[in-house]
Amino acid sequence: MVVVATLTNSHAFRVVQNPGQMTEDCPGFKDCTSWNSSIPKEFDVEFPGPNHMTLHGHLYVPGINTQAELDALAGSKSFGVNTGPAPAQGSLPPVKKLYKAVIYNHGSEASPQGAPRLAKLYVDNGFVFFAPDRHGQGLSKDAGPYIVDLEKTLVGQGRVTLHELYNLDVIAAVDWLKQQRYVDKNHLIMTGVSYGGIQTLLTAEKDPGIRGYLAFTPGTQSWGNAAMAERLKTAAKKEKAPLFVIQAEGDYNLNPVIALAPTLAAKGDANRWLAKLYPRFGCTPQQAHGGFAGNCGGIAIWSSDGLKFIETAFK
Repeated sequence: MVVVATLTNSHAFRVVQNPGQMTEDCPGFKDCTSWNSSIPKEFDVEFPGPNHMTLHGHLYVPGINTQAELDALAGSKSFGVNTGPAPAQGSLPPVKKLYKAVIYNHGSEASPQGAPRLAKLYVDNGFVFFAPDRHGQGLSKDAGPYIVDLEKTLVGQGRVTLHELYNLDVIAAVDWLKQQRYVDKNHLIMTGVSYGGIQTLLTAEKDPGIRGYLAFTPGTQSWGNAAMAERLKTAAKKEKAPLFVIQAEGDYNLNPVIALAPTLAAKGDANRWLAKLYPRFGCTPQQAHGGFAGNCGGIAIWSSDGLKFIETAFK
């Protein structure tokens, strides 16, 4: 068992218990076993982005293992943005099941890989998992400039404005996912880590019909930018859907969870709006930062809390 410290309204800590493993050198951080390394089938899909961009993402659907199966489920042979008019709904076989879905916002890395470990967690629990790549990164690298390159010339509010621009990609991904006939658009969840945590908070403020948000270490390395810190506080204050902000000790700093906890507590329902600080994770700040969200050891620690939060958000 791993001791977990939960940030309370008064910034004191109460002790609860969570499943997980701890090693002497790198607490919680561990390689995946053969069981949890067996990830679901990933599909590369494309969708229309803002300003006539074509964006791409990583899609995982429970029980779907071939392109033919996905085409049949989607009601399209090629399924992307260049398929022409959609078939008339009455000409398609009925969908036997609507799937809950999770949209994942990646961080600042140049080549996001679709978060396959997270995909397994959610697919195993009956969710479609969609990880869109914003322009300039990963599968969408040719759609526009890389945000990190653009940031080098900007400071203060300029960097905030840049993230607002890239949030248009996220909204486009939400719109595309809602149009998939096998997705239950009334049961959508969004999550993200680091820059993806920023994107998650910005999206929550816009309220595009997402039922709940899990933001891992949002903007931790950007918190020294006062304009960014204030922007994220404002987003957390204005958003209306349940929100869970998550960090682990050992991260680059703990400013997000400390700063956002009072705002979430003020919303009045600790099961639907909460900030939680978990014990030290890994050997390095990066392991505690991005690794905690997607490493198998990290998932083992926070997943029960995350799934419980989602269940509450859907009520």
